[in-house]
Amino acid sequence: MITIEIFRNEADTLAIPAGEVIFSEGDTDGVAMYVVVEGEVDLLVKGRLVESLGPGGVLGEMALLDKVPRSASAVAKTACKLVEINEKRFKFLVQQTPNFALQMMRVIADRLRRMDDRL
Repeated sequence: MITIEIFRNEADTLAIPAGEVIFSEGDTDGVAMYVVVEGEVDLLVKGRLVESLGPGGVLGEMALLDKVPRSASAVAKTACKLVEINEKRFKFLVQQTPNFALQMMRVIADRLRRMDDRL
């Protein structure tokens, strides 16, 4: 995944212990998205596992796009290192790194397809 390449050498990471909630479904303070650099994160909707993300995975991006409450919960499955990306940095990355923008669109499209398959 291209996102891991952009952030592989990021010095400013968040260390999240296994079992810690990163954000919860319904949270209204979604001001950041995250990139998994190390470890695994589970995404849950209504308490049901919908996806496990490893290095290069992104989570929380929808909150930066539509400003509505979080649609999923994210829980560290293992100890993790995450890069936090606020709205200002997200906009900069989209503008200055077209491949980053394309990767974000692919992530969202893939998640939509998988959700459609579950219906």
